[in-house]
Amino acid sequence: MTKAIEIVKLPRVHLLDVVKDLSIEQLNHIPEGFNNNIIWNLAHIVATQQNICYKRAGLDITIEERFFTPFLSGTKPEKFIDAADVEIIKGLFFSTLDQLEADLHNGKFTSYTSWTTRYGNAINSGEEAVAFLPFHEGLHTGYIWALKRLAP
Repeated sequence: MTKAIEIVKLPRVHLLDVVKDLSIEQLNHIPEGFNNNIIWNLAHIVATQQNICYKRAGLDITIEERFFTPFLSGTKPEKFIDAADVEIIKGLFFSTLDQLEADLHNGKFTSYTSWTTRYGNAINSGEEAVAFLPFHEGLHTGYIWALKRLAP
């Protein structure tokens, strides 16, 4: 495992440990004052990785569409996520990183379209996109902690 992927993967392991004892209802709960829930944030982490690493490189995403578009920035939970889909999302936490690492190793990100994040970071390559992931995922880890504290 490359160091860049390890830096993303280990916090994901921790994050799933944080939510492992929550019920499906708790994962789907949207507290007053919030516009999303824990499972949306978990799926958003996966969808964003696909968006900034694959879509911006002009490549096809490696996940089913139903786990992509509904969880992009600017969306909010549209439906209750059942136990089967929760397990799929948890699995995507790691399968997508394994695929990303293989695709980076195989030079798949040769035509990456440069862009600047809302935080001012210029991203010019697949490697830079991977370097940005820990920042983004750290933000959503904080949201998940806040949502967990408010879970019924």
